[in-house]
Amino acid sequence: MTTFPELSALIPSQPAPVAVRSDDIHVRWMMPEGFHHLPIHETDHDQAARLLAELADNALPGASEDDKTAFAVMCALGFDGLRAVGAEYAGVCVTAVDGTPCSATVFATLVDSPDAADVAGAARSIASSLHRVAAGEVSEIELPCGLAVSCIGTQQPQLPGELTETGGSLPFPTGFIRVYVPLPNGTTLVMEMGTPTMEGWGLFSTMFGNTVSSIRLYNANGSALITSGTTP
Repeated sequence: MTTFPELSALIPSQPAPVAVRSDDIHVRWMMPEGFHHLPIHETDHDQAARLLAELADNALPGASEDDKTAFAVMCALGFDGLRAVGAEYAGVCVTAVDGTPCSATVFATLVDSPDAADVAGAARSIASSLHRVAAGEVSEIELPCGLAVSCIGTQQPQLPGELTETGGSLPFPTGFIRVYVPLPNGTTLVMEMGTPTMEGWGLFSTMFGNTVSSIRLYNANGSALITSGTTP
């Protein structure tokens, strides 16, 4: 497993989604080209199916209709898991690395921060908790938006039976980078990139490093917020 990538200059990207919004803090970031929005909050089944078909067309240009349908179904089967973790934004990328098909997902959510006097205390508490449970390689970092904690590791989600030959679910190893950004209102932004295709780890981890580097925080009145107190 590689270490957390350098948080370098942003790569050109599509307009940032207004993805996470608490009562008094707005969070925005830039998603790299190649990531496609997953319609996890669409409640109309026909509209969701149409959006997934468009996603498959955009993510798999030139692929057969069967492959596009299988991809759309695979995305749809992951919606329940994303909703279960409270994801407010989710995106998927499909590409080839040295001729090998690779994919990655990114999601973002808001969770309650640990009890702490300030953002720095929350970051320390998050890092300490991750160390205790041996969640992976844990680092306290500083992003342009302020203090954060990164965790790099592997997990074993279940591949749904609908996608296996036996009809039973199967575990498959997935590499991930998870970044926690404590906010001064008692919530924490959590953003995660995961990929089951480790051939694409270098590409996806670099893209994700640029994504979290682009996170910007705003007060409800539109003024910029930097939790570390440094200048942008």
